[in-house]
Amino acid sequence: MTFTDYIFEFSSKLKKIAVIDKKNIRYDEMYLKIQQISQRIKNKGLGKEHRVLLISENSPFFIQSYFAIIKSGSVCVPINPTVDSNDIDYILDSCESKMIFIEKRFLKKLSGNLDKNIEIYTEETAEIENIKPLEQETNVDFKKDVAVILFTSGSTAKPKGVMLTHYNLLYNTNSIIQYLKLSSKDRIEVVLPFYYCFGTSLLHTHFRVGGSLVINNRFMFPGSVLEDINKYECTGFAGVPSNYQILLRKSNIKNMAFPSLRYVAQAGGKLPNVFIKELKELLKGTEIYIMYGQTEATARLAYLPPNKLEEKLGSIGKGIPGTQLSVLDEEGNEVKTGETGELVARGGNIMKGYFKDEEETLRVLREGKLYTGDLATRDSEGYIYIQSRKKNIIKSGGNRISPKEIEDNIVEIPGVVEVAVIPVKDDILGEAIKVFVVINPGNLEVDERYIIKYCKDKLPSYKVPKYVEFLEELPKNSSGKVMVSELNDR
Repeated sequence: MTFTDYIFEFSSKLKKIAVIDKKNIRYDEMYLKIQQISQRIKNKGLGKEHRVLLISENSPFFIQSYFAIIKSGSVCVPINPTVDSNDIDYILDSCESKMIFIEKRFLKKLSGNLDKNIEIYTEETAEIENIKPLEQETNVDFKKDVAVILFTSGSTAKPKGVMLTHYNLLYNTNSIIQYLKLSSKDRIEVVLPFYYCFGTSLLHTHFRVGGSLVINNRFMFPGSVLEDINKYECTGFAGVPSNYQILLRKSNIKNMAFPSLRYVAQAGGKLPNVFIKELKELLKGTEIYIMYGQTEATARLAYLPPNKLEEKLGSIGKGIPGTQLSVLDEEGNEVKTGETGELVARGGNIMKGYFKDEEETLRVLREGKLYTGDLATRDSEGYIYIQSRKKNIIKSGGNRISPKEIEDNIVEIPGVVEVAVIPVKDDILGEAIKVFVVINPGNLEVDERYIIKYCKDKLPSYKVPKYVEFLEELPKNSSGKVMVSELNDR
């Protein structure tokens, strides 16, 4: 048995629609193709430790290949198809892959001197072949065997590979299903990429319960996203902060109703409170889940129950079912209520480690706990509030400043869509504060002087930005997260 077998335990023979894309695909059709692709991998004679690359946007091809690789006992390595070719070469060499699943339009991303022994499998191959489905089941050690390696951009020059076991995936999937109360009646619109842990979790959870997915790869047209929710009667939607900020500031959402929408979920960074309030006001009757996670924790670590949204505004809530969260000082002791410490997690969702990086693994995994690198506080009832990433804290004139506090204040200005705060070197202060602001076109009132005066009225003097720069949009990766490294290079 593998994680794939667990996912399709109740749905492999269903004639129900599993995926709505350019055409509808049923569960039984999907699972048959997964079996065929899995057999192809087995025919190649690849062992359980072999790592198979998957380079594709959200599509039936991605889904079938992803679950087939895992079902075969090999390790699936999903890669963002928009990353630099050098990064793909690095991952390919590091993984020593003998097989690549790739959408045909991304073939140019592969190096021209690719090893001739590497087998290339595209969606066209999948269409024309007719391999007999896998007959003999593959058995893995759920707790030891790696199912997926997700490469993330870290503090080092090269991507870090997060190794997740079959058990990690199963454990996190069960927890998410439990607190989101997912069932076969749920249908979610997916705008997050499947090679990103948040997007992958949507795939895992909805397929496990026999729900369905609506694939929308056109978030650059936010109107289409909203229209699809109603067109396909979606019960759920999930996004990172930038998704919600764009929908609230650059779409017609305020003039629409979503009668089918049972819940929306947000993770991938802190959504400023002003936007959470707007969502709550707009989506009356829809449950709003504020969540927190890391790739190293197989996607999810904490969530705030919708009925606590107003009372605990700004909190990430408490640990998901089966996951324990602590806020520890530098000596490893639990901090007192209101004090700041590092958020530390323990549970079956914590990664096995970083691929071929024992030093970094030992730095973040200690005594079975994941040290997240996030600074947080806990209130008297145990609800957790993230302050900042440890490495993002600005040290200005002897003060330690969280960029999020400044960002959360500036986004309250009407017409402001997005804000990002970074430190810049300063001969007197050590680090000064620079703000990047995106505003709606035509809002001439909001200029540099306006931003600085607004901050002076709202914040202590040492938190007032020294520099303000306006951009048409903040640089983001394909998961919708702001790329601070690019802002640092400006």
